[in-house]
Amino acid sequence: MAARVTVIFYIILSLEVGLALVLLPWVQPFGLGDWGDNYLLFYAAQKTGLTGLQQVIASGWVRGAVTGLGIVNLLMAVWEMFHFRQTVRLLQEEQARAKDAAQASHYLPRHQR
Repeated sequence: MAARVTVIFYIILSLEVGLALVLLPWVQPFGLGDWGDNYLLFYAAQKTGLTGLQQVIASGWVRGAVTGLGIVNLLMAVWEMFHFRQTVRLLQEEQARAKDAAQASHYLPRHQR
């Protein structure tokens, strides 16, 4: 049961991160400013002395790279959806092996642990 919940949460997390990385560089939802024009980025550029950081982040190249990472996350989520049973089975097998190893080490004398 824990393996199924783990895989489901992984799929949901991958979908959410993927959607955020695909959409946020290009759209301005909820009144958020432009991707390259925000206070946190301005603050980081001032503190590090990298004044061109805002221009680099606002460039289409960086936006495209971030969008590409979002697409990779979405593809991982889709792959996990199609291979759900296989992933759950592998996680359950790994948990069983870890449990067997823990039980086997429990029966060893203390100086061999």
